[in-house]
Amino acid sequence: MKRPLMITAIVAGAILVFLLAISQTGDDVMQYSVQELKNKIDNGDTMLILDVRTPMEYSGELGHLENSIIIPIYELEHRIDELDQYRDREVVAICRTQNRSRVAASMLKEAGFENIAYVYGGMVEWNLQFGNPQRK
Repeated sequence: MKRPLMITAIVAGAILVFLLAISQTGDDVMQYSVQELKNKIDNGDTMLILDVRTPMEYSGELGHLENSIIIPIYELEHRIDELDQYRDREVVAICRTQNRSRVAASMLKEAGFENIAYVYGGMVEWNLQFGNPQRK
């Protein structure tokens, strides 16, 4: 992707996140700490980890969690049907901190997903507590 298009996509995504965030009247989805998520992973829970960062962030310095799938927040509304096969599993959204993943969890809830959570602190907090998952 050319740089101007990438910047446009990131700005559009940021605007979408902002508009969705201010339209939320309450947080009716589960929130996990990174420790709670790590415990679930270590216990072999069969959840889907949905990373809603940009592809550049996903492969960037914070890394990404093993077996996570990426659908950037600015694409989620149009790609949500790709997650239909996971409706019977828990879907845990993660991003850099928790802003985009919280919005993503709300979007999934509105789309009829029932078992949804987001990770408070996101990959920043994961790296602080456990280090970069790709550098272990």
